[in-house]
Order: sequence, then structure tokens, then C-alpha cells
Amino acid sequence: MVELKGQKDIGDRMNKIIGELAKENDLTGIIDVADFNDDDKLGKGKEKMDRLSNLVEIFENPALDFSGNRAEDDDLLGDAYEYLMRHFATESGKSKGQFYTPSEVSRIMARVIGIEHSESQAETLYDPTCGSGSLLLRAADIAPHGISIYGQEKDNATRALAVMNMWLHGRPEAEVVQGNTLADPYFTDATTGYLKTFDYAVANPPFSDKAWGNGVDPENDDFQRFDGYVAPPKKNGDFAYLLHLIKSLKSTGKAAIILPLGVLFRGNAEAIIRRQLVERGYIKGIIGLPANLFYGTGIAACIMVIDKEGAEGRQGIFMVDASRGYMKDGNKNRLRSQDIHKIVDVFNKQLELDKYSRMVPQEEIADPKNDYNLNIPRYIDSQEEEDLQDIEAHLKGGIPARDVEGLEEYWKVYQSLKSSLFKAADRPGYYELSVDKDEVKEAIFNHAEFKAYSAEMQGVYDNWKGRNATYLKSLEEGCRPKDVIHRISEDLLEAYQGKALVNKYDIYQIGMDYWAEEMQDDLYELAADGWAAGNEVTRLVKKAKKKGGKDNEVKGINGLEGRLIPPRLMIKTYFEEEQAAIDALNTELETVQSELQELAEEHTGEEGLLADATTDKGSLTKGSVSARIKELGKKDEENAEEWALLSQCKKLMAKETKLKADIKTAEEALEVQVIQKYPTLTEAEIKSTVVDRKWMATLEGRIGAEMDAISYRLTERIKALAERYEWPLPELSDKVQTLKERVEEHLTKMGHSLGATKRETA
Repeated sequence: MVELKGQKDIGDRMNKIIGELAKENDLTGIIDVADFNDDDKLGKGKEKMDRLSNLVEIFENPALDFSGNRAEDDDLLGDAYEYLMRHFATESGKSKGQFYTPSEVSRIMARVIGIEHSESQAETLYDPTCGSGSLLLRAADIAPHGISIYGQEKDNATRALAVMNMWLHGRPEAEVVQGNTLADPYFTDATTGYLKTFDYAVANPPFSDKAWGNGVDPENDDFQRFDGYVAPPKKNGDFAYLLHLIKSLKSTGKAAIILPLGVLFRGNAEAIIRRQLVERGYIKGIIGLPANLFYGTGIAACIMVIDKEGAEGRQGIFMVDASRGYMKDGNKNRLRSQDIHKIVDVFNKQLELDKYSRMVPQEEIADPKNDYNLNIPRYIDSQEEEDLQDIEAHLKGGIPARDVEGLEEYWKVYQSLKSSLFKAADRPGYYELSVDKDEVKEAIFNHAEFKAYSAEMQGVYDNWKGRNATYLKSLEEGCRPKDVIHRISEDLLEAYQGKALVNKYDIYQIGMDYWAEEMQDDLYELAADGWAAGNEVTRLVKKAKKKGGKDNEVKGINGLEGRLIPPRLMIKTYFEEEQAAIDALNTELETVQSELQELAEEHTGEEGLLADATTDKGSLTKGSVSARIKELGKKDEENAEEWALLSQCKKLMAKETKLKADIKTAEEALEVQVIQKYPTLTEAEIKSTVVDRKWMATLEGRIGAEMDAISYRLTERIKALAERYEWPLPELSDKVQTLKERVEEHLTKMGHSLGATKRETA
């Protein structure tokens, strides 16, 4: 293709090349559907030739050549394809968003069906509505011995995306076919004619598909998918897809399917099917997700986990309300790393957490008051407790004991702090502060138990740092970044397991955020070229805005970019004195500029002594000041004061000019030193700088801020309670009356009365 650049028949010949590739690799109808000789889309003659030549040139860019990727098992090309599909889904909205399941949701589904326990490549994974195949790939990624992939997709163009996705992720053997799964399921048993069954399945079918029944007769279904159940509603296909999925599982098969929340509580035929599924024990669990996660729809959904193994003895359904854990991402919501980890941990370990998860017994679900309604809020109250106002405290003062005892998690750690901060009020059930409300923070932070807890938490971090800094320094060229972050993040989670006041998932998120922001890029550089990457520094280039324009190098230290070590970190590590000298010059410059500004503000007004020394725009400049001095001539009694101010301005301006020159000289010298330092760094110095001063120092600062936030929350809550009940209503009423009497007294002295004043105002 490179040889075709600039040739008139480039489009036709590109089609032929791609056609041969498609034929040779069984990709006909997949990669040869785009017509590179289409005049309507690409233009005619030279316009088309230039456009296609430019396209080929883009892919000649060495940065897009992933063949030299040394980060084994980190599929950059496949990840790049996923990235593009995700953004296409985001930007296409409702029309095209249905083909892509957010990767965060896919990861949860893969983990909760236990595919990591699969034992051989012969085991099978199925998606009846596979879209672009992302859900299948996420699940297959965690199968330790590989797995056989099967998928069916109704839309042919989307099926092409899925096949390409499989190829780019190194899974060309995956069998992905086009067709209507409900009307014409492709995967059937050659012997029985019934559906082929699979070990694992994942699905994100179209929500509430109104046309699901086209070509399907539930009463006479050849595949017996609806046998033993009532027929799903004609205009809502959610249960049709669910029953197809269940029928496609082996007797020990496991599946996860995304369904709209309505499936959990809608009535009529769906209520009957829901009861039949619960009675059969097929539903292992339900995970409620935040609203607005999916492309093309804003409605909330859930993951229903199906497990045929042990279904007969299943006595309950494990429910998780994860609807509150997410972050905003543009106009969509998105699950964070901590949300994913928490959901998977809680579900797989069947952990019951207050307001988050519980095992709901089948008897409770079958109870007439619930009548097999599976709506999660019926069984898990995830609402935050209301911060109640205490009427008696507003009337009589004091802080309600209920609110003080509500801070019990803190009192368990700071066992004597409560008695240091509070004392009993003059009546039961209420406390008073023992310290002034403005001294609460100081009292907490200086308390021995607070200091002991802070030291303990610092020790937790230091121990984690010691283990992982050593591990990170042992990494070499060819390391696997994804394995690295998995190891250190899991260890971070474990380090804070069971620690009082700390949400271990918040700490985990700190690590994952930093990984996404910076550390990930560093690890890929390290995987590519080892620690020698730390010896490299380049000059940033600002690209020309116009075609054919000149690119410009970014000058100064801020124009430098270290491959592993940022120039500012290099300065902080090796050139602290030089930077301190520059900082001192900058401080002096700011002082001079501040003095000049004060002179201008005070004396350049209409009647100001420096009014005649300004430019037409009203500013003082070196030229305007010199011109005024020349105009005044010699200093005499009449102009002495103005002369003195002009002389002061001139000196300050001269000093400003010299300081700017000195700073420029010093910064240029420092820039040279920094550039020269990079290639001289030893491997040990690079490791220490990157691991200790960059990665670990950043994480320590962020985790430290989270620890501080814990204490600040206690401080702010106590201050808020103190301020809420500081002035009981009777005292406020007395104070208002006193103020009213004082105002009345003043008005009387002025010949008015409060009543008369009110009438006049009206």
C-alpha cells in the first residue's frame, strides 16, 4: 500500500490488496466491506488520491507499529481497537451504543460467573447477543487455560466488528456468526437438534426488545426454551433472552446477563416466570447497578447471575445494591476500580454488608407481602440515615447523645477522646462540649490516641511501601505492566484490610487513579527499554496549526520531557540549591514589581504626581518615565517631589530588568545542567528517583490526604453539631427582644418609634 501513494488508481488497488487478505484469512465480508474507490465518499481524482495517500501515511507512523511491543500479554493493538469502539459508542449515542458493553461491567460479569476456575481450553463460553464481542473477550481473558468462544449477533456490520475484535486480541479461532438468536439460533446440537449447551455464558441483550417475537412461536418452540414457563410478553423480550440463555447452559453452567430493573418487579406473565425461576433455584444473585452506565440508554440495570449447579438446593438469592458507587464521566456514569473490586469481592465471598448486600432467603421472597418481587430496595435499605434535628436541644441546648453515639466508629479507636471533648449536660440524653468549638480540631489532633492511630496508619503504608518499592526496583525490560499493577494494588488493598476508620476500597482507588494518570505510562516505557529509559529527555514540539506550517520547539525547562523522570523531579532531586537561588530571584522580582504597581496605583491618577509620566494607555514604562525626567530638566524645589518619585520608578525598573536577565541566565544554566544530568544517571539513581521520589512519594501524599480527611470529617461533624444547638430558642428570643428594645430606645431618641417606622416603610 505504501507503494501506491500518489498513484491515480490507489483506491482500486487498495481494494484488491484487502480483498486478497480477506480471502486468505477467511475474513471476506469482514475487512473488505469498505470501498476505498468510492467517489461519493472519498472524492474524485486528485482529491481521492491525496486523501488515501494521507491515510496510508498515517499508518506508516512508527508510533502505530506495535510489533515491537515487549509488554508480553498486554495487547496494545486490541486495547486500541477497544478504545476506539468505546468512543464510537459514546459519540454515537442511542443509534449505535447498543453494540458495546462498558468494560467495567464486563469485568464484573466475568468474575462473578467464576470463569477463572475453568480447567481447559475445551470449556465453552457463549454470548447470544455478542455485539462487538467485548463482553466475550473480557470473560475469556481471565480463563487461566484458554476457552472456546462462541457468539451470535443479529447485525452483520456489528458482527464484523466482533470478528475483527477477536482477531486483534489474538483469538481468530472464536466462532462468531450472524443471525437472529431467538428466531434462528445458530449453535445447536447436531444429534438432538436442540440448543448447544455451554459451560459459561454472558449477555447484554437489547433492553425490552419489542420485536423479539418475530419468527418465534413460544408455544411450539423447536428448542423447548419456554417449556415449563408461561410465554414472555409479546412486546417485551427481556425474559425471552433470559430463558434462551438458561436453556443454553449445561447442567452445571453459569451465566451473567444484563437486564433492565423492570425484570425484577414487573407483573403479569413476567411475575409468573420470575416465580418459576426462583422456585427452580436458577438465580444465584442479582447486582443492582447505577443508572446511566450504558451507551444508548440512561435507565438503570442489573446483572442477574444464573448458576444451574446446585440449583435444586438453593435456599436464597444473594443481592447487592451497588447503585451508589460510581463516578461521572462526561454525560455518562462510570464504575470506578474500587466499585468493581468491591462488587466482585462481596458477591464471590457472599459478604453481607449493611446497606449494601445480603443473602435473601427464599421464604422471604415467597412471602405474600413480597410475592416473588425481586426489587432490591425491598430487601436492602441503602438510603443514608437522615440527619435529624432535635427539637428539645433547639429549645434547651445541649448536643443530643444520639448524635454523639453516632460517631461510635471513632470512639472505638480514640477511646478516651470522647470524654476529652464532651461532658454530660444538665439533663439525661444530652452532652456539652468540654472545649470551645473553635478548638475542637486542635484538641483532636493533639490527643495521644489520635497520634497513636496516625502512627499506626503511617506504619501500614511504610510496610506496604517497603515490600513494593523493592519489588518495583527489581522489574526489568519486558515486565508485564498489567501484572505489576495487579500485584501492588491487591497488596495495597490487603494492607488496609480490617483497619479501623479506613475504607480499603478508597485506598485501592487512590492507587488505581495514579496508575491510570501516570504510573501505567512509566511501566510501559520500562517494559519497552528497561531502566535506561530514565536516561532519556526530549524537547517538546508545538505542532503548526496550519498545513505546511512550521513546527516549533518549546523553549525552556518546561519544554523538556523526561521519558521516566520529569525535569522538575530531576531539579528537586539533584539541583535544589540552583532552584532555590532562582526562587529567591523570583521573590525579589515580585517585590520590585509590587512596589512599582503600588507607585502607579497611588500616583498616576488625574491629580497624581506621576500622571504626566504615563503612556497614552495610562501605564508607566521605562521610556515614559525617562521622557518625563528629560522634560522636567534639572531637579528644583518646584519639581522635587515628582523628581524623587520618577527617580524611584527608574531605579525599580532598572532593578526589574536586571532581575529578569539574571533569572533568564540562571534558568538557562539550570536547563543545560538538567539535560546533561540525564545520560549520567546510574541505574540505581534512576530506580531511586522513579520508585521512591516519584511513585511512592506521590502515593504517600495522596493516601496521607485521605487519612487527614478521616479526622477532618470527625472535626467538622462535631463543630456542626455544636453550632446547630449553640443558641437554644429561648436564648435567641431573649437576645432578639434585647436588641429590639435597644433599637426602640435609639428610635425614640431620634423622635421615632418602631411601630411608626414600620408604617412609614409600608
